[in-house]
Amino acid sequence: MNYLDRVEPVVKSFDMTEDMVKDVKEVAKKAIDYCNTDKEISTFIKDDFRCRYHGTWHCIVGRNFASYVTFERNYYIYLYIGQLAILLFKTG
Repeated sequence: MNYLDRVEPVVKSFDMTEDMVKDVKEVAKKAIDYCNTDKEISTFIKDDFRCRYHGTWHCIVGRNFASYVTFERNYYIYLYIGQLAILLFKTG
C-alpha cells in the first residue's frame, strides 16, 4: 500500500458533474503516483482532461499559490490530495 492509497482527495470547491469530479480524483492520484514534479503532474492532468472532455484546460498544481480565474460553467474544481493543491478548469 502506498501513500496515495491512504489519502482521500478533499474537494474544496467545484462546478462540474459528479462523474467529472470522480474522474479528476482518479486522474490526479494517478498523476501523483507516476510523475516526479508538480509541472509533470499538472501536464498529466491537463492532457488527460483535454482528451476526455476536449477544449482548453488549465491545471495548476502546488503547495502554495493564490488564484483568481475565469472558467466555463460546469468545468472547474479545486481540491487537495495530502498537502498538494490542484486547480483544474476549462476556458472557452
